[in-house]
Amino acid sequence: MICLNSELDIPLYRQLSTQIMESLVRGELSTGDTLPSVRALAGDLGVNMHTVNKSYHDLEAKGIIEIVAKKGAVIKAQDQKITTQRLEHLSSEFKPMVVEALLSGMDETKIHTLITNIISTVRED
Repeated sequence: MICLNSELDIPLYRQLSTQIMESLVRGELSTGDTLPSVRALAGDLGVNMHTVNKSYHDLEAKGIIEIVAKKGAVIKAQDQKITTQRLEHLSSEFKPMVVEALLSGMDETKIHTLITNIISTVRED
């Protein structure tokens, strides 16, 4: 179930994208599944259609979904090899968070533990 929180500092479209990706990790969605239409999901979540549309385009840019005319947003095959470009992008996304954690006094072990806990939480939710 998708639950967006407008009180968070994280934009709603990004919360939606993350929750859809989490559903994939947990096996709740799989290759070939079709996501609800932009209009339907926006109505169900009580958000603007542009929020859902931005999320879907974000997921498409990441290679998670494909937007197909008259069919909608379809989940693409997931166990693809990660490209060097995608790995570099993920590294650039992680780096500021790791630096912030280090500046906050976390050591490497605590950072590893935090990431391991996040992975466990995502897979179990």
